[in-house]
Amino acid sequence: MPGLMQRAVLALALIAAFLVVVLWTRQPATRERFATRRSATRPTTTSAPTWQRPRSEERKDERLKMVREQIASEGTWPFSRTPVESRVVLEAVRSVPRHWFVPANLQGRAYADGPLPIGHGQTISQPYIVAVMTEALNLTPDSRVLEIGTGSGYQAAVLAEITPHVFSIEILEPLQRQAVGRFTKYGYNTIRCKLADGYFGWQEHAPFDAIIVTCAAGHVPAPLIEQLKVGGKMVIPIGPTGFEQRLVLLEKSSPPDPPTKTTLMGVAFVPMTGQISKEE
Repeated sequence: MPGLMQRAVLALALIAAFLVVVLWTRQPATRERFATRRSATRPTTTSAPTWQRPRSEERKDERLKMVREQIASEGTWPFSRTPVESRVVLEAVRSVPRHWFVPANLQGRAYADGPLPIGHGQTISQPYIVAVMTEALNLTPDSRVLEIGTGSGYQAAVLAEITPHVFSIEILEPLQRQAVGRFTKYGYNTIRCKLADGYFGWQEHAPFDAIIVTCAAGHVPAPLIEQLKVGGKMVIPIGPTGFEQRLVLLEKSSPPDPPTKTTLMGVAFVPMTGQISKEE
């Protein structure tokens, strides 16, 4: 029974992710505000990154096509979307071979426009969503970023193209072990990844300039807000499993003022587990 429930939740998340893309095209005003907000917060860098990052020619044409048609363009109905504009983010996604992070039986769909199952009821996110969430954080090479939900390791690898200060937490031991194996095999040596409940963050490496949460929560975990720098940004899906999740960007204000919140778009993510499930 648990296996059937897990598969049902995963199937629902995959279907919802497809429908969210379609529904998002019907919100032109929201998309326009999102584009305006992003252009006003585009990161600037003063020097070229100096850390070692993996490079591969494997399936490069597919990567370039994925970025060109799925991420950097508006697409065509029913897949119209606000294009990602950050050159830093676009180059990061072009540089990471997504097929390295996809199960062997799904290699033919590694560059498809949608999420894919990676086992244990989890998914690797749609390439466009990875790029949108990364762009929202406005990262620079000096940024310290915490990821909640390592999953396949793909999102962490994209982050590591922009900054060497990437800290990632995964609650499921098989996924954490596999992700660390990929980081080691392919040379993502700057990513630090541990097995833990992401609800509690990673206090010993706090504060963070940015936090990215890759699973949906009913509310923002208090420890994550505490570990975010004043002025720092967090992007997190908020809402139950299904069609009501919102991708929210928070910016931490000086206490006692609460963080500012901006809804970016509708999304569909698998749920956060662990401590948060005891509070909801």
